[in-house]
Amino acid sequence: MSNHGHWQSRPEGGGRFALWLIRTIALHGGRRLGRLCLYPITLYFFLRRGPERRASRQYLQRVFGRPATTWQVLRHIHCFAATILDRIFLLAHGERPFQLETEGLDLLDERLAQGRGVLLFGSHQGSFEALRAIGARRPQMALRVVLDKQKTPAMTELLEALAPEVGACVIDAAQDGTTIALAMAEACDAGALVAMLADRGRGHEVLRRTNLLGSPAPFPISPWLLAHTLQVPVVLCFGLYLGGNRYRLVFEPFSDRVEIPRHDRGPMLDRLIARYAQRLEHYIHVAPYNWFNFYDFWQDAPAAGEPAAEPAAAVGERVGI
Repeated sequence: MSNHGHWQSRPEGGGRFALWLIRTIALHGGRRLGRLCLYPITLYFFLRRGPERRASRQYLQRVFGRPATTWQVLRHIHCFAATILDRIFLLAHGERPFQLETEGLDLLDERLAQGRGVLLFGSHQGSFEALRAIGARRPQMALRVVLDKQKTPAMTELLEALAPEVGACVIDAAQDGTTIALAMAEACDAGALVAMLADRGRGHEVLRRTNLLGSPAPFPISPWLLAHTLQVPVVLCFGLYLGGNRYRLVFEPFSDRVEIPRHDRGPMLDRLIARYAQRLEHYIHVAPYNWFNFYDFWQDAPAAGEPAAEPAAAVGERVGI
């Protein structure tokens, strides 16, 4: 969902090719053949995609506290490729080909039962797509997904081809902020589960830094401003890939209502983002090869041409909070 796992240094370059290749193998050869083909695909990207290979090494060094080995980097890339392959089968067949464990699903049900809707915040970790499989267990549960269709055309095409009914429930994040907020509010009013990723900002988004794996990292503020605007429960979701055909979906209640006072907006945003980052770091240590931000996530210096961070107060006024 969203721009899950795409190769940041060359958007929709290698990532688009990988998705096309794995999709072709999966649809024509099945999951067993697809799994076998992941090994040469992993080696190809390890050899050809230097920026992502270096980003993987740097990330794994942060996690393990020592230089990453070539085997560890290969395992990291293979884990990513495996979740792309499984995305196809999750979209086409739901959870039938998989062993899907859940944790905290009853807590999610309790919040949905309130009828106010729920915001579900995920991350570029494991498979957020595994969430779709829950729909088969909860047919009465309406699911809306915030996805930037323009940024991920390959994923959008795949979604619309394999699961057009799911594609029709997407809220396009490429729209202006007001339109997105209204669509999310309408979905919540109908008692829906609205899912989005909260760990990676887009180029124009306002970011605030908080500690992750020992260094300050930038996180977007927009998910938290939307949570404040909508005043619905927020639940975190971590879809961990456990290897083979096994996944674990973890749901953690975060807040029944996010309040960001005008006079305390900056510090409150910092506290919210820090709490989110702490849970993200916890699951990074639980499943270190599940982290799929293949670029310099910490961004020690702003990229050339990157806009300066806008004061949080100004953003809040612009979206009407």
